[in-house]
Amino acid sequence: MLPNHEALRLTPHAMGGGYVAPRAGSPSDPLRTAVLISGGGSGLASLLRHQSTKPRSHRTTLVISESTEAGGLDHGRAAGIKTVGIPIPEGPSRRREHEKLIQRELEAEGIELVVLSGYMRILTPEFVSVWKGRLVNIHPSLLPDFPGAHAHRDALEAGVTVSGCTVHLVDEGVDSGHILEQRRVPVLSDDTEKTLQERIKAVEHELYPLALDRLSNGDYSF
Repeated sequence: MLPNHEALRLTPHAMGGGYVAPRAGSPSDPLRTAVLISGGGSGLASLLRHQSTKPRSHRTTLVISESTEAGGLDHGRAAGIKTVGIPIPEGPSRRREHEKLIQRELEAEGIELVVLSGYMRILTPEFVSVWKGRLVNIHPSLLPDFPGAHAHRDALEAGVTVSGCTVHLVDEGVDSGHILEQRRVPVLSDDTEKTLQERIKAVEHELYPLALDRLSNGDYSF
């Protein structure tokens, strides 16, 4: 059996595909980072704890949710970070109008890196193209296996003995962007979706901040 937290380090290499890397930050000049959430914000909380332990090359300066009622917004408020709920407008162009409102906030705060942390909305190609290379997500499987919204269910139905999580750049597809880091987590014989989710989530909370450190330091080649 694999140890619970077996890390997979992927060798950085030059990338095409329209990605534009963020500048290399530093503890004295960190990347201004926005975190987009949809729910309770446990990933946001772990990132803020990581950033609070010592100066990092990234600093969260904005938290956005598509709901003013998202519980995770409280983590941003408690840390004294600008925190905004942006409800989705009505109408046929609601996705694009919503993203325009998000983009307005990102520009107003001089954001340099956008971190998706439990953000459940699929972004349009138009929005992605503006941020491609500076837009990051974490997914609860070892991509390219089990993309989409039901990774834990799909892993259990497939009968795999190992799953995990993947930090990746966001592109115009669904969970198809360039992989930055992965970490393996064993799937136990008595796992349910809930138990697998919670065990992988604990590893996500360790891996994501470390991957953001590397990205913000300029350790990945584009």
